[in-house]
Amino acid sequence: MLGLFSRRPRPDAEAVSRLKGWVADLMSLGDKDHIALAELACHEPGCPDLETVVTVTLADRRRFVLRFPTAVAEVTEAQVQSLRSSVPGP
Repeated sequence: MLGLFSRRPRPDAEAVSRLKGWVADLMSLGDKDHIALAELACHEPGCPDLETVVTVTLADRRRFVLRFPTAVAEVTEAQVQSLRSSVPGP
């Protein structure tokens, strides 16, 4: 339990911006839609050390959660594009 509430460094701002841009392009998001991003540490056996969770809330209040089993800086555009069939888009 030691370090349970310790803070890790924030993800790189450029990587966060890049990932949000890829998600916005993928889903054709507008000004009234919102993207929230979190990089979470997992301490359970069998899960990745870091997971990136992207929550998209559309203007009509529909919500989509995208998960990537890696740190924000390691998420690729190809990984984002691979979700095309599971999210609304153009």
